[in-house]
Amino acid sequence: MFTIYPAIDMRDGKCVRLAQGDYNKETVYGHSPVEMARSFVSQGATWIHMVDLDGAKEGRRVNDAFVVEVAQTLAVNVQIGGGIRTEEDVAYYLEQGVSRVILGSAAISNPSFVKAMLRAYGERIVIGIDAKNGFVATEGWTHTSTIEAVELGRQLADAGAETFIFTDIATDGMLSGPNIEAVVRLAQATNKRVIASGGIRSLDDLHALKQFENEGVAGAIVGKALYTGQFTVAEALKAVEQ
Repeated sequence: MFTIYPAIDMRDGKCVRLAQGDYNKETVYGHSPVEMARSFVSQGATWIHMVDLDGAKEGRRVNDAFVVEVAQTLAVNVQIGGGIRTEEDVAYYLEQGVSRVILGSAAISNPSFVKAMLRAYGERIVIGIDAKNGFVATEGWTHTSTIEAVELGRQLADAGAETFIFTDIATDGMLSGPNIEAVVRLAQATNKRVIASGGIRSLDDLHALKQFENEGVAGAIVGKALYTGQFTVAEALKAVEQ
């Protein structure tokens, strides 16, 4: 099943998009994350991908109230990333009805924590791997590590990770097309589900990714293309159902 994940990135309680993760290149697209989610659900979305940008920067939960409201009031699965640093954070979201929690920077900065969370919560933990030129980037993309994305993926698959989100920073928020090759490489290396994130600009990009569904490419996170009117959630869902 190839799943479309409409993205809601939150900053100061608003829906925003950043270009290549740069907090100085922000565009506000809506003043209510909950209303944005409601509109996506009304078009048929079964999942919403939410990111707490303030949380990612500050290392704590900031926009969590919106995430919980979406999870509890709308008939949709929610996955959340950003500012999740402790087991208390993970448990809080999962107990409040969120379906999956995304751990990103912690995979590098605190691998023992991530492995413990995989043991405790299994498939409800998703690993977010953000890469720059093939190497993992952390802390809101302000640091590039010396570990390759594929290598980190293999290590965490061995530790129990079932789902990864792969973001190529060069493409994120740029409407430049996804890095399909890198997404497929991670799926093949880990033998797990990989959700593509970053750069998706057209229904053709979704078709191109879906061709690799049998190799583990399990879906796509779509953000800027929805907000700038390249296509709608309904059109995206229809495109990948065909």
